[in-house]
Amino acid sequence: MSRNFTQLYLHCVWGIWDRLPLVTKDIQDIIYSAIAQQCTNLKCTVIAIGGVADHVHLLTNFPPSLTVSELIGKVKGSSSHLITHEIKTNSLFKWQGGYGAFTVSSQNLQQVANYIKNQATHHNQKTLFQDWEL
Repeated sequence: MSRNFTQLYLHCVWGIWDRLPLVTKDIQDIIYSAIAQQCTNLKCTVIAIGGVADHVHLLTNFPPSLTVSELIGKVKGSSSHLITHEIKTNSLFKWQGGYGAFTVSSQNLQQVANYIKNQATHHNQKTLFQDWEL
């Protein structure tokens, strides 16, 4: 092959510290926008973002020059910084230290994206993929 070709997709999930329900409706879109912006800055394309009050799911492609831990660390760091320094300066907001990361084939992108976009429904109806709910 005369040039590099990659097709890398990652499903990431991480929670709020102590699983506190801090991703409230009033800041959910702000958090998701901050995550998407940081992904763009890292040359990633967001396919889906979703979650519930105590955790977030992200489906994105990513360049081979970026490590999984770097991607998640920067996304978590920038969104947490935004909330604690600009949006809710006098409130606790902290992500857990850990995360889950799963590679996704291009054939399964839509299925995973739908799962992420419908998190509230899956949690209400208890139709969860337990491996993806850390």
